[in-house]
Amino acid sequence: MTWRNILPPPYDLPRDDGAGRSVEDMHDTLGLPFGGAAIALRGVNLSLGGGAARVHILRDINLNIGRGEAVALLGPSGSGKSTLLMVMTGLERADSGSITVADRDLSKLGEDDLARFRGKHIGIVFQAFHLIPTMTALENVAVPLELAGMDDPFGRAERELIAVGLGGRLSHYPAQLSGGEQQRVALARAVAPNPAILVADEPTGNLDEATGSEIVELLFHGYRQHGTTLVLVTHDTALAERCDRVLHIHSGRLDERASPAAKPR
Repeated sequence: MTWRNILPPPYDLPRDDGAGRSVEDMHDTLGLPFGGAAIALRGVNLSLGGGAARVHILRDINLNIGRGEAVALLGPSGSGKSTLLMVMTGLERADSGSITVADRDLSKLGEDDLARFRGKHIGIVFQAFHLIPTMTALENVAVPLELAGMDDPFGRAERELIAVGLGGRLSHYPAQLSGGEQQRVALARAVAPNPAILVADEPTGNLDEATGSEIVELLFHGYRQHGTTLVLVTHDTALAERCDRVLHIHSGRLDERASPAAKPR
């Protein structure tokens, strides 16, 4: 068995190098320029199923997210917000349109290229943690770094786990950790490569309120400390308003009335 067989996405081991291209000069629904964007989507559509059962999940998405910006995707269950996040990270392929992330056109990358790209440039925090049960907390954070060819993967992993308050739990397996501790491991894994993009899909969805608040504080601290672009999927209005901008999504369409948030992070 190889690491490729047991690592969950987006940490599967890539094989080949890929090439990318620069962001085009285009605009999103808010009239903002796409040039220099961290994430740029234009005319993105995605449907699932076929025939009468075909469902249009994303409809003509145009979006620009600037470098260093914190953006929340807010919407009810089934609105398409998590699917949009999957498309942004290359974990789901759009039917049409262009997706450019950190100056890479994701449509030009094969699956192995995407895996390598995500491993180095995108940190992902899932609602369900996605930790490997047969690996310790330290190994869960270090192995993706090792696969990405980064220097001192275990030393870096240890530092990130200490930063999220798990310095005394390095050798513990996921089953020996609480839900909040597992999410801390997942957060440390996401920020350890110092990614350009940090995305979180309902990161507090499986946690109680107090533990969820702790994770949110760590998430925003990691985002500020590493200077990343943050994309947060949530249905929690108060959490969304801690971001620079709140985008509402309904039935697969972005609300063009999206506006900057007023609350501090």
